[in-house]
Amino acid sequence: MGSKVGEFRKKLKIVDVKGGPNEGLDRVGLMIVVAGWVRTLRAQSSVTFIEVNDGSCLSNMQCVMTSDAEGYDQVKSGLITTGASIWIQGNVVPSQGSKQKVELKVNKIVLVGKSDPSYPIQKKRVSREFLRTKAHLRPRTNTFGAVARVRNALAYATHKFFQENGFIWISSPIITASDCEGAGEQFCVTTLIPSSREAAESPVDAIPKTKDGLIDWSQDFFEKPAFLTVSGQLNAETYATALSNVYTFGPTFRAENSNTSRHLAEFWMIEPELAFADLKDDMACATAYLQLYSCMQVRYILDNCKEDMDFFNTWIEKGIIDRLSTVAERDFVQLSYTDAIELLIKAKKKFEFLVKWGCDLQSEHERYLTEEAFGGCPVIVSDYPKEIKAFYMRQNDDGRTVAAMDMLVPRIGELIGGSQREERLEYLEGRLDELKLNRDSYWWYLDLRHYGSVPHAGFGLGFERLVQFATGVENIRDAIPFPRTPGSVEF
Repeated sequence: MGSKVGEFRKKLKIVDVKGGPNEGLDRVGLMIVVAGWVRTLRAQSSVTFIEVNDGSCLSNMQCVMTSDAEGYDQVKSGLITTGASIWIQGNVVPSQGSKQKVELKVNKIVLVGKSDPSYPIQKKRVSREFLRTKAHLRPRTNTFGAVARVRNALAYATHKFFQENGFIWISSPIITASDCEGAGEQFCVTTLIPSSREAAESPVDAIPKTKDGLIDWSQDFFEKPAFLTVSGQLNAETYATALSNVYTFGPTFRAENSNTSRHLAEFWMIEPELAFADLKDDMACATAYLQLYSCMQVRYILDNCKEDMDFFNTWIEKGIIDRLSTVAERDFVQLSYTDAIELLIKAKKKFEFLVKWGCDLQSEHERYLTEEAFGGCPVIVSDYPKEIKAFYMRQNDDGRTVAAMDMLVPRIGELIGGSQREERLEYLEGRLDELKLNRDSYWWYLDLRHYGSVPHAGFGLGFERLVQFATGVENIRDAIPFPRTPGSVEF
């Protein structure tokens, strides 16, 4: 009864054929199979050229087919068109064209899935705004295929950095009853409104209420208000007080009604926490991460994704590889928030937003500091006014500022935000009271200060902003597969 499961084998991809130093010449004479999607098809009198891409690299495999190939009738009849998925067997031969070193002389072709004539991604270029309405198809374009591959490389390098430096990855919850940032911009999670198709037709008075006319949360799934998390930091701190150095890497959510090229409602965060550490340790970790990351990124993409980076350099941002190399090689500049404000006030530049001590730095201020004031160097600004920072940041001795830091990089502005956490119970309780946050919601977080509290620090890095930094794409909605923004939750 039953049979043995077959052995899993890695399939040959186009990048395996064309991605080496010889660009495929070392495979000339081999018979291979390519499976992918048709990018273009040109039929001439005696030969047909089919460009196939399988997503493994930017480059297509040019397949040359004559009428004696098995399955040619599918081409002749017009069944195989742009967007169709196909399976091709053939021999690798030197290319007669100048755009590639090798091509595939087709012996057999099989149509796997035909493509309707309405396929919206043809050879003619279309705008990124249009492609956002076709997010289920846009990874088949050069731009979004390249972004996806680089995003994958960045995620791999992130885990590699933290794992090699003794950090333990933990899974922080997506559903929470607390607000890490204290800003109140959270998505509510509830079953008081019927699920699925019933939700659109449910009357308001169906929501259970108390005698006072308020929502009766005791009848909800969690018996209290619950939300999608804005950060995994508070949960990471609990594990840092047991495992020393940890990190989270997962989705976070913010119900901020900002319909701009810099904001998403759903985004991924990298959040390390270091026990027995202060702000200096935090800044050192963030600097090592970004510098090593940049080195790894440049090396990795030059070795494995050279086509993608050449594409970004030509079509997205000229000089991007030099910019990444600069980050990897130059020393970071560190200055206090007070010094940064003084520098901005003295700048011979008119800013849209007023600069004064106590203001929150805007993107234009951050970019001026890193791009102009310090000539493209990453800049770390520290010791911010406590009024503009979160409740969990450790208060400095001056009573006005907290041990916080932001790392600013060219083109993006703030890439990393971090702080030393407040390990002193009385200060933390006082800060919660100042901001009128309910202590009961943070009882477990406060509890950590009762049992072996230690100085600890950490930072958060928005992964999509890192993807922007590494690829040059200007709109953050193009740095994530399926962007969630105000009024948009398709796909």
